[in-house]
Amino acid sequence: MIPRRRIGRTELFVPELGFGTAALGNLYRQVSDADAHATVEAALAAGLTYADTAPYYGFGLAERRLGEALHGEVVVSTKVGRLLVPVDGPIADERHGFVAADPFEPVYDYSHDGILRSHEDSLRRLNRDRIDMLLVHDIGARTHGANHPAMLAQLLGSGVTALRRLRNEGTVSAIGIGVNETEIALDLIDRIELDAILLAGRYTLLEQGALDALFPRCAETGTSIVIGGPYNSGLLTGGATYDYAAAPADILERARRLEAACVRHGVSLAAAALQFPLAHPLVASVIPGLASPKEVQETVTRYSTPIPPALWEDLKAQGLLHPHAPIPQAVAA
Repeated sequence: MIPRRRIGRTELFVPELGFGTAALGNLYRQVSDADAHATVEAALAAGLTYADTAPYYGFGLAERRLGEALHGEVVVSTKVGRLLVPVDGPIADERHGFVAADPFEPVYDYSHDGILRSHEDSLRRLNRDRIDMLLVHDIGARTHGANHPAMLAQLLGSGVTALRRLRNEGTVSAIGIGVNETEIALDLIDRIELDAILLAGRYTLLEQGALDALFPRCAETGTSIVIGGPYNSGLLTGGATYDYAAAPADILERARRLEAACVRHGVSLAAAALQFPLAHPLVASVIPGLASPKEVQETVTRYSTPIPPALWEDLKAQGLLHPHAPIPQAVAA
């Protein structure tokens, strides 16, 4: 049985291994409805009873598919910050990286009414009467560039009131943000009472800069971390992609050194990458993306693979791990 961990100071608990659903929205390649449903079924059967999704994933497709397949006691998080507007006219086969997605276009909206409408729309697509954790999606300069100040002002001006209202009413159990940069998390943690930060790609076997400032603040505020992108867009499963693009030479070299160390200790790079973040006490769950029952089984195998302590010692000795990074002490049963 997969252990469960608490989200912040709430009464919400999640399994330490969950799954992300961007692939079920046809990210980069098409997945059939049958395969999407089989993936969710396999994940739930394996004990991965925490699913993270977003309206952005396939422009409603991932939420819809997830809602069709979910059953039993499952924790669900989804996101706000984009509304889906029906497309008027021809639709390209690929949009924003999603293939054969649903006929909607995402429009940013971090306002009070936008957040409430997004929440209601997600409930309908997910076919649920409750969403457990609601996360503000992709706020930050990395996403919005020059428009970031305006988007942030919208969130802080009225959007945060909607988030607090939903939590205070008990409509959702936890609120937070889902981002791939630490700077915006540091900015918002003192402005919004965040129960959780879903941090994609920024605390992994490859990089641990979040330990310097963000994690200490989270410890002070009682904010949990959910780790998305534990493989850094596939680089830590043997690919060459980092942050959804071709990996630069220095990043590739670091990944090669990590893999060489894993080979020396008889461990797959992917297994080490999946298990490493869970050693940190702030991390409530790691949620790799899944696209097939085969990937579910691979994930469970990586999660349960015994890893010798000497690997972590080797990585620290080479300077490949932050000196203060907690390392796994035992393999999950």
